[in-house]
Amino acid sequence: MELPEFAPGQTARVELTVTDADTAQAIGSGDVPVLATPRVLAIAEAATVACTARQLPGGVTTVGTRAEVEHRAATPVGRHVTAQATLAKVDGRKLIFDVAVKDGDTLVAEVRVERVVLDRQRFIQKAVS
Repeated sequence: MELPEFAPGQTARVELTVTDADTAQAIGSGDVPVLATPRVLAIAEAATVACTARQLPGGVTTVGTRAEVEHRAATPVGRHVTAQATLAKVDGRKLIFDVAVKDGDTLVAEVRVERVVLDRQRFIQKAVS
C-alpha cells in the first residue's frame, strides 16, 4: 500500500445544528437536553475524515484509534456548531488532528484525534474473521 502525501496544516470543517436526537438525554450519556459529548466526538471525527478524504486512493481508508475530548461548554438544541479539524502531525501511517468545536465564538470542545491509514479490504477481512 502506497501512503498518500499528507501535509500538516490541512483543514476541513463539518457543521451540525443540534437536535433533540443529539442530546445527552437522547443518547444516554447524561440526563440534560444539551449536545452530548459522544456527538461532539462524532462531529470531530467526521471533520478529520473530511480532512483527508480527497487524498485517499481507492482501497485506502483511515480509522480512528485514539481520541481525547475536553467538552467545555453546553450547547442547547437549535444551536449551530462547527468542527474545524487541522492535521497537526504525520508519523508514518499515523495522523494526529486537533479539532475545535465551536458555537459561534464559543469554544464548545477541543478534541485530539489519532487516525491510522490502512488498506480498507484487509481491515474489513480481519474484523469479520
